[in-house]
Amino acid sequence: MTTPATAAGASGAEQYGLIPALQQGGVISWSVFILLVLSLFISLFILMSKWWEQQKIINQSKGVRGSFWSAPNLRDAATKLEKNSAYRQIVDDGLLAEDQHTKLTDPIDQHEWINNSIARSTASIGAKLSGGLPFLATVGSVAPFVGLFGTVVGIYRALIAIGAAGQASIDKVAGPVGEALIMTALGLITAVPAVLAYNWLLRRNKVIMESLVAFANDVHGYMVSGGAVRPSFGVVKPAPVKVGATASGVQTTKA
Repeated sequence: MTTPATAAGASGAEQYGLIPALQQGGVISWSVFILLVLSLFISLFILMSKWWEQQKIINQSKGVRGSFWSAPNLRDAATKLEKNSAYRQIVDDGLLAEDQHTKLTDPIDQHEWINNSIARSTASIGAKLSGGLPFLATVGSVAPFVGLFGTVVGIYRALIAIGAAGQASIDKVAGPVGEALIMTALGLITAVPAVLAYNWLLRRNKVIMESLVAFANDVHGYMVSGGAVRPSFGVVKPAPVKVGATASGVQTTKA
């Protein structure tokens, strides 16, 4: 059975909870609260979606080192890459530029034409990877100030309550002060993950773009050299040779 003291305590806790504090704050408090919560969920969504997108490209890079450069020519090598992947896009754009060069009416060096096409392809991939990061940067910068605005409104309402009551009693200021603290905390909770996600994703983008640019340079060198120039890890090296002395002379054997 609930005693009167316990019931009164429960009633007081409900009176000073999150929802009552927001209801007392009115439209401004609800607007700030909804804006911050929505920004937090969008930031988390961007974090997960960009991580998944980055991880796909990182996994694709392993396949490039494994089998791409061992193909007899670039067109056969392209078929070994996942369709619509970042690396496949660079190769396809390079091959397309090679085919288009013969149709140009104004003279331009083939290597320059191919290099420009591959560079544009790489830049478009970088722009796609950077999508959503400006939003994270904006949330990380603005969210604390939005929370601070809610804090100021809460403190203002607390001062109004004190002035109306003529004394600073706890029951008059607990609601507005609690609302102010909630807005401060919510602003920080929204901003910190956004800043951390932005810096982490930006660093991963930099590593991915370094790998893509290196691959684009390798593709360009391969195309303008007719396949003579390729990365060292894509060249099958001959087996080492041992030279050993025998009773009849010098004998050469494979390791």
